Amino acid sequence: MKIRIAYGKHGLDIEVPDSYQPVVLRSAVDHPLADPQAALRSALRDPIASPSLHDIAARALERTSGGRARAGIVFNDISRATPNDVMLPVIIEELRDAGIRDEHITLFNATGTHRENSVDELRMILSDDLVRRYTIVQNDCTAEGVHTEIGTTAAGNRVKVMTQFLDQDIRIATGFIEPHFFAGFSGGGKAVVPGLAHLETILHNHGPHHMDHPDAIWGKTEGNPLWEDLAEAAALAEPVFLVNVTMTPDQRITAVFTGDRVEAHAAGCRHVARHALVPVDRAFDIVVTSNSGYPLDLNLYQAVKGMSAAGRIVRPGGQIIVAAECWDGLPDHGLFATLVMEAGSADELLDRLRGEDLRVRDAWQAHILALLRTKAEITLVSDRLTTGDIPQALCGWAPTVEDAIRDAALQMDHTPSICILPDGPLTIPVLPVK
Repeated sequence: MKIRIAYGKHGLDIEVPDSYQPVVLRSAVDHPLADPQAALRSALRDPIASPSLHDIAARALERTSGGRARAGIVFNDISRATPNDVMLPVIIEELRDAGIRDEHITLFNATGTHRENSVDELRMILSDDLVRRYTIVQNDCTAEGVHTEIGTTAAGNRVKVMTQFLDQDIRIATGFIEPHFFAGFSGGGKAVVPGLAHLETILHNHGPHHMDHPDAIWGKTEGNPLWEDLAEAAALAEPVFLVNVTMTPDQRITAVFTGDRVEAHAAGCRHVARHALVPVDRAFDIVVTSNSGYPLDLNLYQAVKGMSAAGRIVRPGGQIIVAAECWDGLPDHGLFATLVMEAGSADELLDRLRGEDLRVRDAWQAHILALLRTKAEITLVSDRLTTGDIPQALCGWAPTVEDAIRDAALQMDHTPSICILPDGPLTIPVLPVK
């Protein structure tokens, strides 16, 4: 059987022996909108549980001296496939129609703990026009004096968010909704926390107590302690007008959800769940996954998401094979590479991450990788990384998916059962509840 899986910008064709009777899982079809700009415009004017964006802007102008209302729009960084170049011009058009001046509009890059994006990357994810016309502020989560503490959550998280964003008279959070491997779903308040938060706030929310929690999983927000802490933290930065979209695997907009941060996001999550959560009747010996291609498969850090999707349906002691381009390496920024490369074993890494309540950036991704490794073998297929570049205590490496499948099958005394996730973490397998 020949199957095309998401990989980099162009995809990857793989071949799996028919004798293995491979099962291919994809999300249910969600058709792209014929006119996404018109849908965005309509949603901004008729949002969920909120006044229209035009009315919000008009009221802000009435409250401010000399009509100098400031608007802040939060957008995702280079690691996310959000169609910023489609969404932001429509949002800005609504603000300008209400009387907000270009010089009073600021674009905030929700980098969280990620690195700042270069000017060329900003042009790529926004457009030359937006980069030229508007002030862009990127979150440096380690900077001192640029975040304001605005409260403490029930879980004891001291919430610090970029002061410049809090100073905006109109606050708009954009993004897209897809299943998330420990927050349940992306989008919603994630644009603010962790997107614009201080490192201390992010570390508390992404701490080992949450990474180990059985309800901090794909597709679950209610009862998920990590999501609930995140949502409570974002609520402290209200009012925030939400603009979220859902997309096809090839990144075309399928639906728009705007308005109240909680209710609009919940509606979007319900929409995604109907398409992305796919029932499966059994676990498999081998699960092959992508990391949904560019831009999410930029490094091994992000590829943990594809591994996590596969981990839901691999049998204990089985094999996870993940194909991710990893043009950004492990990466060489942040602490993920140091944590995983120094690990002698998955158990040793988990002990370190849990011990003395260790709180360092990127520990959460290392934590999930180590948990997956305690369940199954993991093999990375990448044409940008080789054996010496990856944490050998946690991952193997193979030049092709076919080589990885062959090597995995040789370790088994029976014909292996195989499942393929061509779109990686955009498809979330769900086993029957026991």
